[in-house]
Amino acid sequence: MRLTRRSYLPLLFALAACSQPADKSAAQTPALSPETPLAAPNRAPPSNFATMKMSFSPIVKRAAPAVVNVYSTRTVRTQVDPFWGMFGGLSVPRERVEGSLGSGVIVRADGVIVTNNHVVEGGQQLRVVLADRREFPAKVLLADARSDIAVLKIEAKDEKLPVLPIENRDTVEVGDLVLAIGDPFGVGQTVTNGIISGLARTDVGASDSGFYLQTDAAINPGNSGGPLVDMDGNLIGLNTFILSRSGSSSGVGFAIPAALVRRVVESAVGGVHTVQRPWLGVRATAVNAESARSLGLAKPEGVLIAEVYPASAAAHAGVQVGDLLLSVDGQAVADQAALNYLVSTHRPGETVTLQVRRGGAARSLSAVVSTPPAVPARDERTISGRNPFQGATVVNLSPAVADQYGLDPFLTGVLLTSAGEGFAGRAGFQGGDIVRSINGKRIDTVADLASAVNGVQSWRIVVQRGDQQISVQF
Repeated sequence: MRLTRRSYLPLLFALAACSQPADKSAAQTPALSPETPLAAPNRAPPSNFATMKMSFSPIVKRAAPAVVNVYSTRTVRTQVDPFWGMFGGLSVPRERVEGSLGSGVIVRADGVIVTNNHVVEGGQQLRVVLADRREFPAKVLLADARSDIAVLKIEAKDEKLPVLPIENRDTVEVGDLVLAIGDPFGVGQTVTNGIISGLARTDVGASDSGFYLQTDAAINPGNSGGPLVDMDGNLIGLNTFILSRSGSSSGVGFAIPAALVRRVVESAVGGVHTVQRPWLGVRATAVNAESARSLGLAKPEGVLIAEVYPASAAAHAGVQVGDLLLSVDGQAVADQAALNYLVSTHRPGETVTLQVRRGGAARSLSAVVSTPPAVPARDERTISGRNPFQGATVVNLSPAVADQYGLDPFLTGVLLTSAGEGFAGRAGFQGGDIVRSINGKRIDTVADLASAVNGVQSWRIVVQRGDQQISVQF
């Protein structure tokens, strides 16, 4: 049974890369007949007891030295004895050090390390401990909350560092054997094994990149940022989160695919501090059984193009509303999240090949992907004066701004990036609200908003918050 978003909400999303030991079973794998097809020679299952006794140790010896512990600490100020403060007494501030532990992996010999963003987020001091117990201070080259990937750098000078290469081929298949390496619960470096139990998981996620490898290799708190390793000793994923009722591994763990990890690392070492995500410029809907029948398809496949942004990469390539988009560079597309991911693994300016079906005929289109356009201009400002938005920071929505904040690039209007500490914050406005109208007048730009709030004594405001429309009177 496939979990829906509603059905897995009660599950605990643990931002750690997570599985409890599997129950023992007397079941045996049936022997393969000579006619049984194999995907590749290195994917043959054990054929006898002797091969079942083979060890993962050669792979571990290659990969484990490059896996590190990442310690993140920050100092926070707290007020003690707030009771006396209620009566005008003095409350003494006290500093407290908070810390977190995660895993990471060295991917370049010059000391570049990749981990999860949530491992280092908010950290004021970062320390990396290698498998051989050498310690180094670390700095953040790039922290990308949207993909939950952070790239760190240590200065090892002339010291030789072990490196785990990032897989540069997209050959992962369900059933492949994998190893998860990290430091669960701070007990020390631990290796667990399992298989790839699912690909292209888009209906789950702790980030809006929403495209994950699923594994049953045991992953627990502390494994976050550690590598998922294939049988060639390459990094094929970055262990990120689990679905669990208990907070510990239940055999449903998720890893960010290597293609996206490699893309973020390239951005970081290239000197940029923000990942530039290319955009195709389409809104698409998944094909279900009913729509597949209406399209004359034997089974649901691809996505239907519902909207094409003017002058976008898709528009220039000739994509039209109503097209059935089947694949990007030969990889099947099942929903909008998968489409966004496949495009985001490219650099802006690169060409992707789109397979589409139009009017029953298949065709191949080439699209040069680019970053989302910043049209209209941002016009970011903080609202002042006597009005309900006093203190709020607002900006014009464009595909570029929407991409920055993880919103639908087709949204238009005025976005509150922060409610601030003025009247807007006290009135209940929130960052992420989109202003739709004021006193019945549609708000398309920041200039529209500034004009609408001034010179009046009452305000009837409609804002969009997520999927809700909220109307409020001041």
